[in-house]
Amino acid sequence: MEKPTNSKKVRRALGSKFRYLFPFLEHTSTCWNLDTMSARLSSAQDYTVLLDKYDTWMFDCDGVLWHGDRLIDGAVEVLDLLRRRNKKVLFVTNNATKSRKSYKGKFDHLGVQAHVDEIYGSAYAAAVYLSTVVKIPKTKKVYVIGMAGLEEELHEEGITSLGGTDPADNTLTPFSLANFTLDPDVAAVVCGLDTQINYTKTSKAFQYLTRNPGCLFVATNEDSTYPSADGLLPGAGAISAPLRFALGRDPVCTGKPSTTMLDCINAKVHYNPERTIMVGDRLNTDILFGKGGGLATLLVLSGEESEITGPDASPIVPDYVTGSIGDLRAAI
Repeated sequence: MEKPTNSKKVRRALGSKFRYLFPFLEHTSTCWNLDTMSARLSSAQDYTVLLDKYDTWMFDCDGVLWHGDRLIDGAVEVLDLLRRRNKKVLFVTNNATKSRKSYKGKFDHLGVQAHVDEIYGSAYAAAVYLSTVVKIPKTKKVYVIGMAGLEEELHEEGITSLGGTDPADNTLTPFSLANFTLDPDVAAVVCGLDTQINYTKTSKAFQYLTRNPGCLFVATNEDSTYPSADGLLPGAGAISAPLRFALGRDPVCTGKPSTTMLDCINAKVHYNPERTIMVGDRLNTDILFGKGGGLATLLVLSGEESEITGPDASPIVPDYVTGSIGDLRAAI
């Protein structure tokens, strides 16, 4: 019997999601090559060659540039180095708790140079997906499980939202259908990370998704966890999981590794995929996102992943591996 390759294992692991996440690969005879070994970077020459090879650098943020409100050593110096060498720098994050404008405030607070139009978040991608792909009518509304950043991005796209930070929905009072009035204008439910998730929000979202005909189920991202300053916490995927189980269906995901996020970037930024690299700390989001977009990938071991070898190693293989983004200072 033929031993399954890593490429085949990825297809099996993703199941039906493979076709949605990477539809263009369904029309090819083979999957992308995940069966190669990663290049472990260590010498100054390794990092110099890497910098010379790529013109556009896409960075995840949490676990790559910082942990919570603590910068990763060397992150600022490396970003400055890239800009001095006229590299294009973009920040691609699945963090849906902040809008791009408010996320810019975090960059400023940490002393990291960034422009709003260089920041691409999953909340922004969800809002753009609804406004430009789905073309949700202006008379329709979106029910939000999420935080202020998601509401802000929807507002920027001219979309009215319910739920979210509304005090009426942020309650521990038992939910009762007898006291609930269904809004027939809700055409979509968007679920992101919500640190005040409760039964009321989940129940209302369930009502809209099962009772409003054609109501869309959208998730900003499906990260199972996210790295806080003090350790891992449940991510947005854990917030949408109860709804997925109750509904028996999956949402449309707009964050990494979905190509929807890359579509948002393509609409705004001109870059050559062959000279573009995605830098991240998660194999199943950042690295898979880069692979799906035909980009080179660099895994840093400063966040979610601490090792990628061994008997239980992931079938998703990055092109390059280094300990931390700060290692690239060797090229200075």
